[in-house]
Amino acid sequence: MIDEFNVPELATSGATMLVAEMVRSSWEAVRGGMVGIFRHGSEARAAEEIHDLDLRHESVVQSSEEERATVEEQVRGMLSIQLAGFLQRHPSAAAELFALVDENQESTSASGTGPVMTAKGNTGSQVLMSGGSITGSVSFRGEPTQ
Repeated sequence: MIDEFNVPELATSGATMLVAEMVRSSWEAVRGGMVGIFRHGSEARAAEEIHDLDLRHESVVQSSEEERATVEEQVRGMLSIQLAGFLQRHPSAAAELFALVDENQESTSASGTGPVMTAKGNTGSQVLMSGGSITGSVSFRGEPTQ
């Protein structure tokens, strides 16, 4: 089952989705979905995983506007590690996490509340999208518009 999914990529997508949802009104629904996913392990382990998720949610919600981006990035990293480890131990949960991420992306796109990207005049170029911060050096060159 897990061979169908790129675990690090799925864990990163799941972490990005979770952090984005932590500050939205739909958080409880997403959290409920994660409870179901974590039940692929034992009930005790699911309770521990949800407890960790709740602590991370609390740290994002309680962060000030000035520190929010930094806290979100840290939480995203921790969740990515948590989800990757969980998926390695419980590969049967991968399809369910993929469905939750996919469902969230579809509902975010349909509601118009998600990020929107438009690329124009990019003939012969590449478009780069990121669900998080881009660190390092990024250069964009293009022909001037007339």
